[in-house]
Amino acid sequence: MNLGAFVRLAALCVLVSTTASRGAEPRFAWPHHERAAVSLAYDDALASQLDNAIPALDRFGLKGSFYLTLASPTVTHRLEEWRAAAAHGHELGNHTLFHQCSATAKGHEWVTPDVDLDTLDATRMAAQVRMANSMLHAIDGRTERTLTVPCGDVMARGVDYVRLVRGDFVAIKLGDAGVVPDMAALDAYAVGVTVPNGATGAQLIALVEDAGRRGTMINFTFHGIGGDYITTSSQAHEDLLAYLAAHRDVYWTDTFLAIMKHVKSQQSARALGTHMREFEIPESGQPKPSACGRK
Repeated sequence: MNLGAFVRLAALCVLVSTTASRGAEPRFAWPHHERAAVSLAYDDALASQLDNAIPALDRFGLKGSFYLTLASPTVTHRLEEWRAAAAHGHELGNHTLFHQCSATAKGHEWVTPDVDLDTLDATRMAAQVRMANSMLHAIDGRTERTLTVPCGDVMARGVDYVRLVRGDFVAIKLGDAGVVPDMAALDAYAVGVTVPNGATGAQLIALVEDAGRRGTMINFTFHGIGGDYITTSSQAHEDLLAYLAAHRDVYWTDTFLAIMKHVKSQQSARALGTHMREFEIPESGQPKPSACGRK
């Protein structure tokens, strides 16, 4: 072992020993010691998001994540507004080209044959997802991306297409969920979301406060804001934003991309700490195999 490697290992051993002496696993660490993280996301590239959501976010100095269905007329006809949103710090995420969902899933009678995921090859669906990334790059110039899977449906002709594109994304959202129960166990490629529909501001704030008590995060996925469908009223949305802006020291509100980059970094650091603790000497005095004691 060379001197530099020895010094790094010795420092890590001191860190592990210090952490072990403190007893229980520490709370998940957010960037500025906040209690929890909040992701404000908006699906389907809807007009009400440009008209109502983005102006509200900008008024309160908060950043959101907008998952664009690239074939949407709102992308075609209002492209410069989406580009301006990205330039202002909002995230543009991948919501596929055509928003394909499974027609055979419960409650999906609205899925038409042209966007039926059940009839599409997984490799072709994966190619479309990558094409959507290329189109998003043409809009905002960015290379790091996250994906929200339409309807949470991953099977294309019986094959999980999301597994084919995992390497193209920092993180992926799919399926419904409430407040994240455990950050250390969170799968960055299967992050559940909460989809408000008619919720009041007080109800939205209650979810944020629950995340704060747990020290985890809440992933809101809105659709219409003051219009369109699966609608949250402009007032409820504004109540939530005002609360988050007034409690910036308690809740970290940022793009899903920024939050998940931090989460993955913290998960890696904690996993390393757990690995190193396997080499601790127990109270019995009988040593375990120790990296810190190797010659």
